[in-house]
Amino acid sequence: MAERKESESRRLLLRLRETLAAPGSGQHRLDQITHHIADSMGTQVCSIYLFRDPDTLELCATEGLKPESVHKTRLRLGEGLVGRVARTGRYVNTANAPGEPGFRYMPETGEEVYPSFLGVPIQRVGEKLGVLVVQSREARQFSEDEIYGLEVVAMVLAEMAELGAFLGSQSDSMPPAHRFPVMLRGGTGQEGCAEGRVWLHEPRVVVTNPVADDPLKERARLTEAVAMLRTKVDSMLAETDMAKGDSAEVMETYRMFAHSRSWLRRMEESIDAGLSAEAAVEKEQSQARSRLESAADPYLRDRLHDLDDLSNRLLRILTGQGRDTGAEMPENPILVARNIGPAELLEYGRRLKGVVLEEGSVGSHAAIVARALAIPLVIHAERIIAEALNGDPILVDGDMGTVHLRPEESVAKAFRDKMAMQAEAQSRYAGLRDLPATDLAGITVQLYMNAGLMADLPSLESSGAEGVGLFRTELQFLTRTRVPRRGELAQLYAHVLDSAHGKPVMFRTLDIGSDKVLPYMKPQDEPNPAMGWRAIRVGLDKRGVLRMQLQALIRAAVGRPLYVMFPFVTEMGEFEEAHRLLMEQIAREQRLGHAMPTDVRVGAMLETPSLAFAPKKFFQMCDFISVGGNDLKQFFFAADRENERVRRRYDTLNTSFITLLDQIVQRCDEARVPVSFCGEDAGRPIEAVTFAALGFRRLSMRPASVGPVKHLIRRVNLADLRRVIDDARDLGETNLRRCITEWLARH
Repeated sequence: MAERKESESRRLLLRLRETLAAPGSGQHRLDQITHHIADSMGTQVCSIYLFRDPDTLELCATEGLKPESVHKTRLRLGEGLVGRVARTGRYVNTANAPGEPGFRYMPETGEEVYPSFLGVPIQRVGEKLGVLVVQSREARQFSEDEIYGLEVVAMVLAEMAELGAFLGSQSDSMPPAHRFPVMLRGGTGQEGCAEGRVWLHEPRVVVTNPVADDPLKERARLTEAVAMLRTKVDSMLAETDMAKGDSAEVMETYRMFAHSRSWLRRMEESIDAGLSAEAAVEKEQSQARSRLESAADPYLRDRLHDLDDLSNRLLRILTGQGRDTGAEMPENPILVARNIGPAELLEYGRRLKGVVLEEGSVGSHAAIVARALAIPLVIHAERIIAEALNGDPILVDGDMGTVHLRPEESVAKAFRDKMAMQAEAQSRYAGLRDLPATDLAGITVQLYMNAGLMADLPSLESSGAEGVGLFRTELQFLTRTRVPRRGELAQLYAHVLDSAHGKPVMFRTLDIGSDKVLPYMKPQDEPNPAMGWRAIRVGLDKRGVLRMQLQALIRAAVGRPLYVMFPFVTEMGEFEEAHRLLMEQIAREQRLGHAMPTDVRVGAMLETPSLAFAPKKFFQMCDFISVGGNDLKQFFFAADRENERVRRRYDTLNTSFITLLDQIVQRCDEARVPVSFCGEDAGRPIEAVTFAALGFRRLSMRPASVGPVKHLIRRVNLADLRRVIDDARDLGETNLRRCITEWLARH
């Protein structure tokens, strides 16, 4: 019985393949397909709904419903049973469609006489294309075999849609894939604008043969490919240190997926139903995505990345379409990826003009590297992987968080005008490089730059920065598969100091945890990682790593001053303990007879409101304090800076936040400890002059921001601006942006 059903399924797929291969319009093919499916399944109705736009489904072909409803009947995503299938990516099977919650009656179709309904999604690896529906007069639920058979057919339709088999239908409901201009909105990961051509980090695997004639041959191909995959995964894990220590559990889960018998069995069942090995892999990948994306358990949702990676590796083995497809990287490449690690992004280096990620976050490793490379980055650009092809023209606006794919000429011209204006401004700022950031009354503000890679250091001279106000030491840990050795770190830190040519470099000790999880460190799966086990908390719990890093810094700074800064200090006791640990390492190095730094200055990052109210003794203990504006703002407003819904709702120039900063400056002044402001806002000219007016005499920012900030400081009187701020606060203004910008415009 099962063999007969499999042969019926294969016969239907072969008929569909013949239809798709025959000459004719896209509409003719759709009409023929619905006829063949209804005939094969013994139903009175078969309909195909395709997305007209991301939120609208259109009836594009039907066998059994009224012909005049084709290209007239439309549904919103989530509307009716068809919309529910499209939204959830799950099938709906019912013997009483009108009795189902959310049912929508469409009188123009004449479907009221067909109570039985089975709808399955037409989807391809997370890309939703439409819904395939069968209906019958007999009130019955469809069997599991019938559901499975329709899902197999839907998989073939998805693959053929990807290859453009349905182009040219009457109303262009299926517009030519990858041809029209597309504008995508995401989030700003790194500011700046770039024009170039798409370079896909992992090119889409194109399945050209979704239907197969010989199941035994396809099974053998799949078995061989899976064996190769398992061998590669085992050897990959054996060759690294990632399968040891804390990461063992994570990597063993990855290995478990690769060796899963049920995963292989489900793909073999799809082959028996008539799919090729490649199509069977994609069908399982698409359905697993639908299941895992809606899982309540975050651990299960994270396993989606493992399954995607394994499926893509398997597809590349089957098709021979490896990452190295032979395509040449285009001129002015813009990297497009779902996500990317810091090591992979560093491999591309400065060849890239910009990066667009479907996932990512403002504090991710990729964002940190993009800032170091001074290239624009847009994150959360949904559907960019599905929409983009290698070589497509693309515009990346990191300032606005937007991407224009295959832009119209009018859009491209306006974008180029904006880039030209920015370039002209940068050339003006270059003339200020050797001048101090001194206001009209003679007050000088020191402008420092943030860094984390050797690639950053040439910007120290070209930007005119007076030193490195923040050197992120975690990047050397994040880009490796094992803990760096002390000697390696000492050599690197010494190179950093050499490249600074005597300018001060503030080394922040390891700031890991939260969104920065080491590849060889077991993820903690914390519900709120930004407020969890991170930074100095990890350092004080894992003292061996912190001691090793402090020793490397001491040895690197021989004969030079050393500035060490501890991150995410929330109370005085943490700083006291970290300070004591540093002093112990200095004493140890002296006992060993090693040469020492000429001076050691110890500071703290003030990133939580609690530290602003620490005892006076804390401020007196510090040699310097750096306000970490990104974290301080998110904790002050209780607004997660990784959450796009809330992170832009709270303004840095909010009166309450400015009052907190003012109090911090006053406390530092009382203790005679230098204080700087470090973070994204320090590089925004309006915010920067506001901080300077409050009394911050050091600001640390990305190198590209030094010129614009210096330009504005040199044109204002900070004392006058301070009076504007105080007057607005006295009047009860809740936000100072309007009064500050109006004053700047007048002056």
